[in-house]
Formats: sequence, C-alpha cells, structure tokens
Amino acid sequence: MRRATRLVLTLVITGLALAYLLSKINLSETWHILSSASLPWFLLAVAIMAGTVWPMAWRWQRLLEERAIHERLVWLVRAYFTAYTAGQILPTSIGGDAMRIFETSRRHPGKTAPVTGTVLLERALGGAATVTLAAVGFALAVGTYNIGAYIWIELGFVIATVVLGVLLFSRRARPLLRWFVPLLRRLRLERLLRPVYEAIHAYRDRPRLLVGVFFLTLVVQGVRVLAIWAAGKSVGVELSPRAYYVMGPLLFLVLLVPFTINGIAVRESFFVSFLTGLGVDADRAFATGFIFFVVTVTISIPGALILGWENIRRRAPRPTEAST
Repeated sequence: MRRATRLVLTLVITGLALAYLLSKINLSETWHILSSASLPWFLLAVAIMAGTVWPMAWRWQRLLEERAIHERLVWLVRAYFTAYTAGQILPTSIGGDAMRIFETSRRHPGKTAPVTGTVLLERALGGAATVTLAAVGFALAVGTYNIGAYIWIELGFVIATVVLGVLLFSRRARPLLRWFVPLLRRLRLERLLRPVYEAIHAYRDRPRLLVGVFFLTLVVQGVRVLAIWAAGKSVGVELSPRAYYVMGPLLFLVLLVPFTINGIAVRESFFVSFLTGLGVDADRAFATGFIFFVVTVTISIPGALILGWENIRRRAPRPTEAST
C-alpha cells in the first residue's frame, strides 16, 4: 500500500509539474534554444561538477577515518561517481547516498551504523553549507531581486538547519529527543535510528574537524553554483553569477527531496518559476534546467562505465575455470 501511495504521489507531482511546464513554454522555441546551445559552456558546467567530486571524497575520507574506517581516496571517488549513476534511477540524492552506504558497508562488515552516520553527517553538513549560501542569497536578494516567496523559503531553511544542528549535537537536546522514542518504537525505527544518531552525535567532540569539513563544503557548494550559471550561459541566459547564488542553494535543497525520480519535471519547473521572476523568458529558463539535468547525467557516465566493467570482471571465468 505504501509503495502504491508513493507511486501515485510521484505520478501526480510529475504530472502537475509537466502541466505547469507545458503551460509556460513553447516546445518548438525551446528545442531551437537547446539545439543551438554552446558546447564550451556546457563542458565547463560538466568540468565544474566532476571536479568537485575529489574534494567531496576527501571530506568523506576524513569523516570515515574519525570512526576508524580507513579507505583509499580513489575508491571513495569511485563510490561518488557510482552514486551519481544510482541517482539517475533512484529518488534524487537519497538514492545515491543509499548506494554509497551499501557499497561501503560491504567493504567494512559490522560498520554499517558509523558508515551511515558519516554519509548522513556529510549530507547534513552539505545542507548546512547550502543553507549558509542561502543566507548569503537572502541578503543579496533583499531589495535587489523580486522573487517573492522564495526569499522567505530560504530564510525558513536557515532557521530549520539551525534547529537541526542543535538537535544533533547539543547534549541538552537529548532529553527532548527522548520524547520521540515511544513513537519511533511503534514505527519500528528506534533500533535503526539510534546507532546512526549516536554515530553523528559523537562528532560533537571533534569541533575542529566539523568546522574544517563545513568550510570545505561551503567552498565546494559555492563552486558548484557556477555550474548552474554556466548551464544558463550555454543557452543564452545573460544573468550574473550573483543571481545564481540566490537560486542555486534553493535548487540544491529542492533536489534533496525525492518528489520524483531524479527530480524530473520538478527541477525544470523550479528553473522556470525562479528565472522568469528575474526577467528570463520561460523557454530559456526551461532550457537552463534541462541543460543542468544533462550535466548531471553526463557526470553519471563514469560511474556507469565503472559498474559495467566491474560486472564484466566478476562474470569473466578465471584461468583455472577456463582450462577445465
């Protein structure tokens, strides 16, 4: 029943987003814009997104080592790329995170809870860095960009992130969290969530590590916003990067929520809704979102090739088997 409900909700959200897009864009004009997109700008967007994988993998390596889980940087980079591949067929970034947890836990038996904790902490720090950028975007937008409710949504995310940080790391918040234990037990989630919470909470005694990882994440997220700007430039959207620092953090946060598989239609609707508020015509706004989608698909190709090659190697007969 739950699967059926999720499927129906996904189809409804996708249908509404597609209906919104079709009411806003001219398909023939949009196709013309996409077919004449600038390849150099597109490749720049791809290079930015792919290039940020290495510092993110290094960040994850530091968090794993703190939990006595030692892994090579090359393998963690590989795990990120395969996670991007999984994210193309599973719900948004959550599917990629599940892939990283699964693969890393298989390499380190008995370490599922701390591995899950590092991935979720990494995601939380990424969200905090994104929200920090959103706060900057909020300051840039006030009195400059007429984007209505989006400004206050950014402010809401800032407040929610502060509250989440207090709940995860404050010892004084632990008695408050105990109120939810009976409910979690009824839902059969308490045994699953408790070790993950403890794994994350343990990092509160490593403030220098958390601060360092946070600022690295902030830099990475700031650079990744430029990939959206490059995607817009590829289809002729003449906005300064400043506008994308208002928009980008919200987009990253929207893509965290599994509305649809890989954010299809929701992402493009967000681009149309936001960029048209900045004076961009709907066709170019949609094209920007679609090009950014193609960028994310492109950086998933290395992961697909890696998984394919590994699958071939596993199925290939060993020399002793071939000779018998």
